[in-house]
Amino acid sequence: MALSKKTIEALLDLVEITLSCIQVIDRDDAKEVKLLQHARIELCAVAGIEPKGEVIPLKALADATLRPRARAI
Repeated sequence: MALSKKTIEALLDLVEITLSCIQVIDRDDAKEVKLLQHARIELCAVAGIEPKGEVIPLKALADATLRPRARAI
């Protein structure tokens, strides 16, 4: 059974939304992120779409942007 382009794009949107909302706390979450990233790449390939950018999981984004603040004495 072949999927229509609109169906593939809807699935791709769902994968990207899930990736952007997931909070990586443990190994299972990290495995799920890798699985979803691979699914995103496959869906883009099937639809003939070039993946644009990277979807960064919520926890990874927070970790990358948080910097320790200097404490006032």
